[in-house]
Amino acid sequence: MADWVIVVDDDMVNLNVAGRILSKEGIRVTALKSGQSLLDYLSTKDKPDLILLDLKMPEMDGFETYEKMRALGGKNADVPVIFLTADENRESEAKGLSMGAMDFIKKPFIPEVLTLRVKHIIELNHLQKSLALEVEKKTQENDKLFFHVVTSPLGSSGRERVSGQLLALSAL
Repeated sequence: MADWVIVVDDDMVNLNVAGRILSKEGIRVTALKSGQSLLDYLSTKDKPDLILLDLKMPEMDGFETYEKMRALGGKNADVPVIFLTADENRESEAKGLSMGAMDFIKKPFIPEVLTLRVKHIIELNHLQKSLALEVEKKTQENDKLFFHVVTSPLGSSGRERVSGQLLALSAL
């Protein structure tokens, strides 16, 4: 299934440009015009791979939208977010990154930069999920192995006898 990105921006031109750039790369794009639209949409839909979120929007800016999204919890609480901004304000960038955003993309978009940053974040997210599944699998295997060793027919006296034999062998 194609990767899925939600783009949130109050400017239709930016939504169209981002949608065109990402769609050409085979990425599924959903365009929304406000932070509230995003919160409403996330409450009823599956989890996207990434959200591109404009900082400067009327009614609810990107920071407030991000905080509310995280506060809602649930399946969408950990969706990676990249903030979009036309500002050169370093404080905004620092604030967004300290809140947990994955990156910032400057507007107007440079197609190659937009595409590469989006693909890198999605790939990183997929790798983290894969690693978490592998860790869970190995933890379950270790738990089964530990249970098998603890409940083995040797019992504690048998384990002590084996340990003693190993110590005797190592002394030779």
